[in-house]
Amino acid sequence: MDIEVKFSIYEKMLREWNSRMNLVAPSTLADVRIRHIDDSLQLAEYIPMNTHVIDLGSGAGFPAVVLAILGYNVTCIESISKKCAFLNALKSELNLPNLTIINDRIENFVKTMRCGKSVVFTARAFASLEKIFDMTGRVGAPYALLKGENIDAEITTAREKYKFEDRLHPSKTGPGFIFLSGPVKLI
Repeated sequence: MDIEVKFSIYEKMLREWNSRMNLVAPSTLADVRIRHIDDSLQLAEYIPMNTHVIDLGSGAGFPAVVLAILGYNVTCIESISKKCAFLNALKSELNLPNLTIINDRIENFVKTMRCGKSVVFTARAFASLEKIFDMTGRVGAPYALLKGENIDAEITTAREKYKFEDRLHPSKTGPGFIFLSGPVKLI
């Protein structure tokens, strides 16, 4: 099954499951391709293919499942069981052996995690930079995050507690940004 077919199936399953549980805002279902899939696809430009992606608060699978469809090795960390059920259904239906779903809190997962050179944290519509760094900063991995319009304020707040080098790239699909950073250090 080719990539475009997988994206079509993903969109169909998202619509079906969203009618039973809140995976994405109903107002965004009118344009799933641009609002969710294409938005997530932007990260592929910044993450080397041999990188292990650890997606935080995966929810409906953005950007995790999109990156797995492209061939990345992806681990989804999601604490809500019913969202994990959706992710597991996607994994099965789309035949994604490179997608691992962990039903746990991020704080628990990272306690035993060791960072390798080819690990990156991703997230979309999840939490503030400071909160993400609080949960994962000890690992020493870089970040590739899809962030909203208030990213400047998030960076300012995070810099009160953490030292990091970052780059921002405007989103091609909306008013947000792609936030890239190396590992963070507590000040």
